[in-house]
Amino acid sequence: MRQSLIELGQNRAVHRTVLSNGMVVLMVENPAADIIAARVFIRAGSHTEPRQQAGLSQLVSAVLTKGTERLSSLEIAERVESVGASLGADAASDYFLLSLKTVSADFAEMLELVGELLRSPTFPKEEVDLERHLTLQAIRSQQEQPFTVAFDQLRHAMYQSHPYALPGLGTEETVTQLTREDLQAYHQAYFRPDNIVISLVGRIVPQSALDLIEQVFGDWQALSISPPSLLLPPVVSNPCQSVTEQDTQQSIIMLGYLTPSVLDRASVDDVSDYTTLKLLNTYLGNGLSSRLFVELREKRGLAYEVSAFFPTRLYESQFVVYMGTAPDNTAIALEGLTSEVERLRHIRIDEEDLQSTKNKLLGQYALGKQTNAQIAQILGWYETLGLGVEFDTRFQQEVTEVSCKNAQAVAQKYFTEPYVSLVGPAAVMRESAVPATLGA
Repeated sequence: MRQSLIELGQNRAVHRTVLSNGMVVLMVENPAADIIAARVFIRAGSHTEPRQQAGLSQLVSAVLTKGTERLSSLEIAERVESVGASLGADAASDYFLLSLKTVSADFAEMLELVGELLRSPTFPKEEVDLERHLTLQAIRSQQEQPFTVAFDQLRHAMYQSHPYALPGLGTEETVTQLTREDLQAYHQAYFRPDNIVISLVGRIVPQSALDLIEQVFGDWQALSISPPSLLLPPVVSNPCQSVTEQDTQQSIIMLGYLTPSVLDRASVDDVSDYTTLKLLNTYLGNGLSSRLFVELREKRGLAYEVSAFFPTRLYESQFVVYMGTAPDNTAIALEGLTSEVERLRHIRIDEEDLQSTKNKLLGQYALGKQTNAQIAQILGWYETLGLGVEFDTRFQQEVTEVSCKNAQAVAQKYFTEPYVSLVGPAAVMRESAVPATLGA
């Protein structure tokens, strides 16, 4: 067992322990409320799925809490609800997650239940069949949503054969073929102590909490072989334009730019490109004061909605700007959206705007760490990625160090030719409301 104490400032210390079986445990004391939040991260997620099994992680998350070797789905639900706790599972691109929140008096009982779910789920066939059916309904419903259609085709164009190209729910074709045996194989491959990070925040005594974790997980031994590792294809930049004709009330316009993994330490003036891109994302598309909202919606009246997002990813990420507009405005809106991103390459953000953006980003980051659950989530996520909990402090410091010159250099580096994704009425797409070079 290896233990360390990591000071993060704001009177917050993280007790980090690596158990003898390889499980990583993070603990933060916060006695303000009689609540303990736990996040159990498994290093898995949709990026570990073979292409023909897209949607497997999500289906596992839907069925994981529906039965163990000792307990039925109803018995599990009754145990959680009888003490007013909350328990759920989810899957994302780069991790699988089991979430727990309970009052401290019931933590030992709930932790025992979490251990049982992690170690001996049964994936009852009738529950697998039901959740597969519900997932297929959700996939079909999303195919009717213009934003989802636009994002799916953008993601497919940008990532091609990489697992990030496919939606987390999977496709009708892949989900239809998933079986109970596939879920069992996924569990056996990735649910192992040396592939898990447990993050606890709340009214805990670290040594007592650690003793409980040892009782539940200490005898769980990792297999001698490593977790399976897919040979992921490289993401090759090949900007293109994609159009889907759909009978919609508005056109959806998306531009995408390939950007680095959070682990990529490429930098300008010792500030990582990742941090600078987070700042540019806030400047362009975060909130009612963002550049895109002010210029394209408030001043020009082109947008029903307009925003940007830049997700944190284990592998290559994507910087996306998008807007919904009246179909007749599609061409001019596309030009306006492109121009606003291009502007960052040619005109430096002024000092006042940059400082306001820093204040906004740091303020929102702080607000995202108010609750025990939020703190457990972000610290566990950083540990799972391999960044370490120290990244929490490093990221905030880097934000303060971004310069106007730095921001422009990063924009010039990544905001070159975009991938373009359009969804809108057929008449608009066919009657040259968008450039003729845009192909289906």
